Amino acid sequence: MPVLEGTAYWASVTTPNTNYEPVYTVNLVVDPQVASDFEDRGFTIKQMEQGPAVVIKRKVNGPNGMVRRAPKLLDRQKESIDITVGNGSKVKVQYKEWESTFRGQNFKGLDFMAMQVLDLVEYNGGVGDEFDIEDGDEEELDEL
Repeated sequence: MPVLEGTAYWASVTTPNTNYEPVYTVNLVVDPQVASDFEDRGFTIKQMEQGPAVVIKRKVNGPNGMVRRAPKLLDRQKESIDITVGNGSKVKVQYKEWESTFRGQNFKGLDFMAMQVLDLVEYNGGVGDEFDIEDGDEEELDEL
């Protein structure tokens, strides 16, 4: 199966994104010529501030009550890991192209098979990012 290398944004690998329909997904920012090739072949390219992104996803729920498993998530040594991949992480993504016709309309997509993390940017959910480092005595904190 083909593999793409790029920078991950909004990755939901081990836990699906449930904002709408549950889906495992990643916006993979790639070189413009790679993005152009995918676009020329009919795949959706998302224009992000960081550059063009190939959207690779796997729906959790399939036909007839089928539930799809999460993509594999691996470290540099191909060992399974269970982490949350933060925005800006350098990764490789294994995918499978698919195409189908429904009611006379053609659909194409990229099925999210696995991700290998090359350079992790830890995800912290933004908790505490708004605070500055403050200098001062510990005694001042005790008074609060």
